[in-house]
Amino acid sequence: MSKTLIKNIKTLYLTESEPLNKVAGKDMATLPLIENAYLAIENGIIVDFGQMTDLHGITDWNELTVMDIEGQSILPAWCDSHTHLVFARTRESEFRDRIKGLSYEEIAKKGGGILNSAVRLNEASEDELYNSALQRIHEIAQTGTGAVEIKSGYGLTVAGELKMLRVIRRLKESTPLTIKATFLGAHAFPKEYRNNHDGYIKLIINEMLPAVAAENLADYIDVFCEKGYFSLKQTDALLNAGAQYGLKPKIHVNQFTNSGGVQKGIEHGAITVDHLEEMGDAEIEALLKSDTLPVSLPSCSFFLNLPYTPVRKMIDSGLAIALATDYNPGSTPSGNIPFLLSLACIKQRLLPEEAINAVTRNGAAAMEIQDTHGSIAVGKKANLIITKNIDDVAVLPYSFGSNNIDQTLINGEVY
Repeated sequence: MSKTLIKNIKTLYLTESEPLNKVAGKDMATLPLIENAYLAIENGIIVDFGQMTDLHGITDWNELTVMDIEGQSILPAWCDSHTHLVFARTRESEFRDRIKGLSYEEIAKKGGGILNSAVRLNEASEDELYNSALQRIHEIAQTGTGAVEIKSGYGLTVAGELKMLRVIRRLKESTPLTIKATFLGAHAFPKEYRNNHDGYIKLIINEMLPAVAAENLADYIDVFCEKGYFSLKQTDALLNAGAQYGLKPKIHVNQFTNSGGVQKGIEHGAITVDHLEEMGDAEIEALLKSDTLPVSLPSCSFFLNLPYTPVRKMIDSGLAIALATDYNPGSTPSGNIPFLLSLACIKQRLLPEEAINAVTRNGAAAMEIQDTHGSIAVGKKANLIITKNIDDVAVLPYSFGSNNIDQTLINGEVY
């Protein structure tokens, strides 16, 4: 049995006696905390915590590992609910094109973008994809991420999509991070179906989905519901088909246009609607009446020079918000959540506490793992961030570019 006591914690953040599903509106500005605290872990699970003055009995455990972190603080590890971190090649040539003035859509029309990644991915072996993705997993864990959702969508063929999802399964099996898999065959129309969209929809429904389900490779289905990609009608058909195989819906919506995608997601009971750079009052009102969680991806706005999701207005309206990195080779080549926090605070006017809630409690809810992740509570996984010696949690977003994370613990073990 593995037993660990972490003592003399300067501040233990996000403590809960009765864990919440998610936090919304004004409650997002609050981080419950304990000063001068201890935390006890047994077999990777939090079994006790409190003030040092209340520490009794645990020091008598046999074979106890004691970590004295005087001056350092602890938060729950980040939960990154939207990434595409399995890919074959980076796309720095497109970075040059954007600097020269080409838009995301213009780059896509000349064969770049998602289709560029699809070509490279189908050329790569499963082992090559796995090894490069494993390095990215190590990278995000070092900056505090303990749970991550990974989407397919760079295959755009039956073999390519299955290859991606099998890589995600290997990552689940070989790393201690909690990983959720999402099937995103509807990421773009491949070149051979450019003039036959119905044919590609049929390929997804009749061949990809049955194969994904047969190997139990995905938790969710996702669709890029956007002008120039998949229409509302096509999104309907795909989400209905996914539901036949038990895949819960998540959708990319309102990245470039406000075309009714949010309402479509709500209609299908989507777990999340993601991106939301273009939002109106009708979308906010619809989300307030639903259980669907909006997810903002500010690193994507930063990298593509797009508008930022109006999360300040959304929180002030009473909504819960999650933040995620969108880590991918084309629009967000970074899975760094501390930098994401800085963007959320500086560009979206979130308080540090709101931003942290958005990547812990609400990030966990966006992956439906809130019962085991996202806060400090008895019975939850000991996925933890140990900070360096900082005076205030606001230092994390304030000091962008600095590394104020000392260690990440996954299942109670130093990663």
